[in-house]
Amino acid sequence: MSRVYSIKTVQKIPITLEQAWDFFSQPANLKDITPNNLGFNIISKHHGSRMYAGQIIEYTVSPVLGIPLYWMTEITHVVDKQFFVDEQRFGPYVMWHHQHHFKAVEGGVEMTDIVHYKLPFWILGTIAHGLFAKNQLKHIFEYRFTAVEERFGKWEGQQNLVQFG
Repeated sequence: MSRVYSIKTVQKIPITLEQAWDFFSQPANLKDITPNNLGFNIISKHHGSRMYAGQIIEYTVSPVLGIPLYWMTEITHVVDKQFFVDEQRFGPYVMWHHQHHFKAVEGGVEMTDIVHYKLPFWILGTIAHGLFAKNQLKHIFEYRFTAVEERFGKWEGQQNLVQFG
């Protein structure tokens, strides 16, 4: 049986909490911080311009061999300028629970992502995780670090954190 994995990332950004929340709470901006090779595309027509609890967002994504997959997430929790949570309703994972936390710190914002996920196909999912899924998620978050730094500036002296559990 495949297990539930987790990944935690931490990035400090030299902007205000309001600027961070304004950018990350707009679903349309997700494409700007997602690697192009994933073929990420928002397809929902009535998803709204700002995150809110109960919001449904539909995408296509091509994580393996360029094959497009349907992915639907629901924004289940939102606390303004603190956090929001998206959960997969349909898509490539058996389970996907993604927490996005924002905290004002001296000189900017500390953004923490915590994802719990489970791959399909039991033992094959475990093998796929070791062969490519873990590295692909690491690449996605490393790309996001770079895209955020290019947009908002780099936090001097701070290493971004990617930690798997």
